[in-house]
Amino acid sequence: MSRALVFPGQGSQRVGMGKEIYDAFVSARPVFEEVDDTLGQNLSRTMFEGPESELTLTENAQPALMTVSIAIVRVIETEGSLALSDIATFVAGHSLGEYSALAAAGAISLPDTAQLLKRRGEAMQMAVPVGEGQMTAILGLSLNEVIEIAKTAGTEGICEIANDNAPGQVVLSGHSAAIERAMILAKEKGARGALPLEVSAPFHCALLQPAAETMAEVLESITIAAPHPPLIANVIAESVNEPHQIRKLLVDQVTNRVRWRETVLWMKTNGVDNLLELGTGKVLTNLARRIDRTVAGHSIETPNDIDRFLNSI
Repeated sequence: MSRALVFPGQGSQRVGMGKEIYDAFVSARPVFEEVDDTLGQNLSRTMFEGPESELTLTENAQPALMTVSIAIVRVIETEGSLALSDIATFVAGHSLGEYSALAAAGAISLPDTAQLLKRRGEAMQMAVPVGEGQMTAILGLSLNEVIEIAKTAGTEGICEIANDNAPGQVVLSGHSAAIERAMILAKEKGARGALPLEVSAPFHCALLQPAAETMAEVLESITIAAPHPPLIANVIAESVNEPHQIRKLLVDQVTNRVRWRETVLWMKTNGVDNLLELGTGKVLTNLARRIDRTVAGHSIETPNDIDRFLNSI
């Protein structure tokens, strides 16, 4: 059995996230405490108690999701006396989850990862004035059909593929007028749905170029080591382990498509038959089933999930 560990992106956050792990495992607590100390805020309390309006702010949601994922990693490593490379061939993450994957694989320290995600969230929120950008999930159409819709709607402004999540689930991002036009075109073409997403900025499109420039500057001062196991990068849907290339891809990721469907298919082609989602929610586990049913997806979110996993290996 060959495993890949995958880490969720923004949208999976919820009030109460991580509390069960914190309470059940002493080995998890230093992760929460280190992130709180690094950021100079009680992010753990926001995660455990809310309010939801504060947790869902991009600058909080991103480090919060990473914190829970890394806490679960630390518990598995400690309770199972395992190194990550003992249980997985690759790591990958959806958007911000790529930072969680790199932290888990030892490429970026936990404090640096927390600070990077805080800055990333702030830069994304500031890149586009409220109301100028929008995102929509197009359901039931092929990637090529959505690409054609984006080209047509692009006469109204920027309209680009943000996430290729799974067959029949493609997310568009760009100027509000262009996205509104794209939703109309998608319904005319027979889409099952064209759903506006509640996000603070139009992620993964050219409108976020100011955020990409900020991240390029911030990443220059961050030490990046080769990840073990290697990372499957969002932007290219292939494995990388060279730190200079990873640094560039993290900048490119801000304005480029998350190639998640291709990522899972690349895993399958390269021998992965088991996908473990470490962190809050089951979004990536569910997407794996839609992409390739021969790749078994499992979510590890609760103490019981951890115990079952450790007993299975």
